[in-house]
Amino acid sequence: MQSPIFAYNEQQTQDRWSLQNKQMLRVTLEGHDDILARKGTMVAYQGLVEFDAEYQSNDQSRARAHTGEGLDLMRCHGQGTVYLANLKQHVHVMEVEQDGLTVDSSYVLAMDSSLHHEVIAVDSLYGISGSGKYQLNITGRGKIALMTSGMPLLMQVTPDKYVNCDADAIVAWSTSLRVQMQAQTHSSGVWRRRGNTGEGWELSFMGTGYALVQPSELLPPQNAQVGSGLSAQYGMGQQGARGQNQGNVWS
Repeated sequence: MQSPIFAYNEQQTQDRWSLQNKQMLRVTLEGHDDILARKGTMVAYQGLVEFDAEYQSNDQSRARAHTGEGLDLMRCHGQGTVYLANLKQHVHVMEVEQDGLTVDSSYVLAMDSSLHHEVIAVDSLYGISGSGKYQLNITGRGKIALMTSGMPLLMQVTPDKYVNCDADAIVAWSTSLRVQMQAQTHSSGVWRRRGNTGEGWELSFMGTGYALVQPSELLPPQNAQVGSGLSAQYGMGQQGARGQNQGNVWS
């Protein structure tokens, strides 16, 4: 049998975390190095690998119920190779060090089980449509795989060069950065989603670190039933863009 499809065979590598291609993660397990992956993202595996639902503490459950931010994880353990992917999103492997990483849980594909994650509040006077004012803080040492809709941009932040990012496009940033939320619209339009200019809420990053931005903004799907009430008008709550878009991807 002959076909161009045979060019997409398994990539051989000695690295424990690697990319099979831009949209698929390959992780090698050796029996003592469990990983935590988003539930339902395993597309294939080889060897003696088991998948178990990861326990959530009472604090984690309460935090997720209160903020809507959190992770549904499965523990992958054993000996073999696991392939993970989610909705054809682009996958990027990053090393988490002492400074830590702040990320929207929607963009986490997998991480080393040695890493710790907790919900934190981002400084803001308002709820932000599409981004929310709660994020995940990842600490410890290990690797994490993030997902983006398309190829992202990694922006360096220095004390003399701060960076502003659209709140609907930001994926992750260094936890050590100082963050402020602001709206680039006049006061009468600040509560209307995206204002009159198409540009609304943004995050301003100061300090030393980096910010990861994807080339896609979180927008309502076509023909979405937005609902009614103040929450829908302002783009917040279960009837707003955030609630309607939870867990979905548009590119």
